[in-house]
This record gives sequence, C-alpha cells and structure tokens, in this order.
Amino acid sequence: QVQLVESGGGLVQAGGSLRLSCAASGGTFSRDAMGWFRQAPGKEREFVAASAGFRYYADSVKGRFTISRDNAKNTLYLQMNSLKPEDTAVYYCAAGVRTGVKTPDYDYWGQGTQVTVSS
Repeated sequence: QVQLVESGGGLVQAGGSLRLSCAASGGTFSRDAMGWFRQAPGKEREFVAASAGFRYYADSVKGRFTISRDNAKNTLYLQMNSLKPEDTAVYYCAAGVRTGVKTPDYDYWGQGTQVTVSS
C-alpha cells in the first residue's frame, strides 16, 4: 500500500516562495508516475505538475513552479516561486502507474497541505 505524506505548506505573501515535499512509502517510487494537484474552496481538484521521466505543468504555473524528485529519498518536491493569491489551495501529492493530468490517472493520494497566498 502506497502512502504519501505532504508537508511544507503555509502562509506566504504574494511574490513569495514555498517548497512542498511529498514523502512516499510502500511503493516503487523510482518507477511511479508522480504528480501535484490542488483544490481551492468551491472548485474541482486541478492538475498542477507531473513527473514521469519528463516533467510537464499546467499553463497557470508554468515558469513559476518546478517539480522534482529524489528517488534515493522517495520524495517528490514542488518548488513554488512568484506565488499569487490565486495559487491558494490545498495541494495534493499523487502517485500511479501511468502519468496524466486528470485525477483518475492516479491511484494514490496524500492528505494534502494548505497553501495560502495573501495579497
């Protein structure tokens, strides 16, 4: 059973930075497709970034966010720079056999970490 635990969320001013971490256990991290999603209040969960041998991003975060992974530590990261109030959401880490931009593409999810960007 794969377990994912996110950390690193918090309150930051617009223009600031945060780095999220996702510690994975119980799976084959080096082979799994990994992704970040986010969900703002009253909105559907949306794709942010994915890593599966290559990286790709939602247009809304391209150039500001960077996804990376440390296979030796079984940890996925999301470096978020130039944060905007509209980035405020609960951020979720996800893992699966295949990568994608939709929530059904992933099999396992973390509990989420809150990111709040003040204006």
